[in-house]
Amino acid sequence: MAFPVTRLRRLRRTSQLRDLVRETRLTPNAFVYPMFVCPGEGVRKEIRSMPGVFNLSVDEAVKEAQEVHSLGVPAVILFGLPDKKDDVATGAWAEDGIVQQAARAMKREAPNLILMGDVCLCEYMSHGHCGVVSPGSVPQSLGAAARDAVQDATRRGIAVKAVKSREEKEKVIDELAAMVASAVESKFEIDNDASLELLARTSVSLARAGIDIIAPSDMMDGRVAAIRRALDEAGFINTPILSYAAKFASGFYGPFREAADSAPQFGDRRSYQMDGANLREAMREIELDIEEGADMIMVKPALPYLDVIAAARLRFDLPLAAYQVSGEYAMIEAAAQNNWIDRDRVMMESLQSIHRAGASIILTYYAKEAARLLA
Repeated sequence: MAFPVTRLRRLRRTSQLRDLVRETRLTPNAFVYPMFVCPGEGVRKEIRSMPGVFNLSVDEAVKEAQEVHSLGVPAVILFGLPDKKDDVATGAWAEDGIVQQAARAMKREAPNLILMGDVCLCEYMSHGHCGVVSPGSVPQSLGAAARDAVQDATRRGIAVKAVKSREEKEKVIDELAAMVASAVESKFEIDNDASLELLARTSVSLARAGIDIIAPSDMMDGRVAAIRRALDEAGFINTPILSYAAKFASGFYGPFREAADSAPQFGDRRSYQMDGANLREAMREIELDIEEGADMIMVKPALPYLDVIAAARLRFDLPLAAYQVSGEYAMIEAAAQNNWIDRDRVMMESLQSIHRAGASIILTYYAKEAARLLA
């Protein structure tokens, strides 16, 4: 019945009533805490764009893992910063890789903590991309690209030197930058199938080191099937795969690239990460990963893609994760530092929105703080 018989505010009058009828309930069991592990000893280096998040040496990462587990957070996901990089991502699959070292140490000191291993190659590749650069498609140097861009601009009638106003200068710079980016990008291609072997090798190496859940984030076609096959052949038939099934090419990853030193040295990742405009394609990506053997699926980023999370929840029955990424965290922290928002309230509201959209697992840099507030 309508007002005045029906009054929805009746169940909002007190905190006890609100708690009783709350539809979405967050608990620390839903959280996964991302951690960045680096070489050295006693290293706890704060990431400039992510206040409160650190690059940690293995010994410090173990302490952090123990604290995370003590707060009731069941899992962490590990990202590695190797001491050197190359063109075949050796640090990702080496038995003494930085994540492998951290996993073994954590399993000794916090054996009940679930360890997820991010499987991607960008942190370990000299060029910063998530796969192998195709042979014969060597990227053009920035100097050569700039030279060609200036020559092309001259042919097109853009007056590179005869610039008078600041506005004209900025316009010319933007045009040249776009041409340089286009010239560089046209000279390389990420070799999908060649990358699968390295991703599979990395997954087996991580499983051997004690990683409980393999989480491929590279967005290469066929990676889940290749990883599942490699794990099974190595005897890890019970190791589940959490696939970054719908990972979008997003501007919200900026702070992560500082944290993991993984910015691409040329071009961008739009040829393999998803176009943010495509919801139906995201459903296809998820469906294909499930067919290839994914045990869990993920949408990344979270807040800009709540509709994708909701659609995936309605369509698929697998456990669904979402990653509240570095840019989401950094925006909340920056606004809070300027006293524009109530940090804790916005933090919890954002996490609740992700959970309400349908994610039962949330990867978040706020895992520790949120767990404390929920205790």
